[in-house]
Amino acid sequence: MALPNTVRLFEMGARDGLQNESGPIIDTRIKVELINRLSDTGLSHIEAASFVSPKWVPQMGDAAAVMTEITRQPGVTYAALTPNLKGLEAAMAAGVEEVAVFGAASEAFTQKNINCSIQESLARFAPVIELAQANHIRVRGYVSTVMGCPYEGEIDPAQVAAVSRELFDMGCYEISLGDTIGVGTPLKAKRMLEAVSQQVPIEKLAAHFHDTYGQALANLYAVIEEGIAVIDASVAGLGGCPYAKGASGNVATEDVLYMLNGLGIKTGVDLTKLAQTGHWISSQLGRTSGSKVALAMGCH
Repeated sequence: MALPNTVRLFEMGARDGLQNESGPIIDTRIKVELINRLSDTGLSHIEAASFVSPKWVPQMGDAAAVMTEITRQPGVTYAALTPNLKGLEAAMAAGVEEVAVFGAASEAFTQKNINCSIQESLARFAPVIELAQANHIRVRGYVSTVMGCPYEGEIDPAQVAAVSRELFDMGCYEISLGDTIGVGTPLKAKRMLEAVSQQVPIEKLAAHFHDTYGQALANLYAVIEEGIAVIDASVAGLGGCPYAKGASGNVATEDVLYMLNGLGIKTGVDLTKLAQTGHWISSQLGRTSGSKVALAMGCH
């Protein structure tokens, strides 16, 4: 299959990236500035917050303030994760225009993570999706552990396809396939995608690959070859995975963008501005950027 002409980058740094930060709670002003800087790079989709209990995810306790204080650019969608009705209602009150629900393809992961079965977790999403749609809010669905689970090991692609299909049938406009612990390889990625795309149209799928074993870019290239044209990534590679020992977390948006530029695939995103933003947020967090491209560019 020919490579897509354009790819939509879905920026995860402000939510998936910052939510796992240990140490002091990151100041709301820093989060707001990060999102505003990301908006200036040409990104069209930014996941900005998570409306979850601060007891479970302390770094996201200021979600409403963040969503209220950001400078919204025309043409940019600012999304938020909403695991339940309470989260959705808070997100709606803060003017969120797109939300996401987060499921998994692993039974063991679902039990350990949210203490219920996959089917029970999907049933919980039904009223959330229903209320969102009634209020003209689009819902994105995440399926995690699509290429491996910290508790179960290998995951059957048919199971990933079944969960993806169910979320799609419930009304999610797009399904993001997450290699949560970054154990995938290109052939595994293609086989997983082959199974899922028989149940959900490929233009309704996104790739969300972590870089734990340094395979994320290779895996992304493999699925782009199969027709994937939406990629989740995190500026400066922000965000570890609390479930995987030594997991480096998300693939850096700068590194994905550099690869896409080299393939002649348009994104509308400015690499220099993005790398500078990654350097800025890394300095705020007291570390160097996790993006190899940003480091090679000597960004500051």
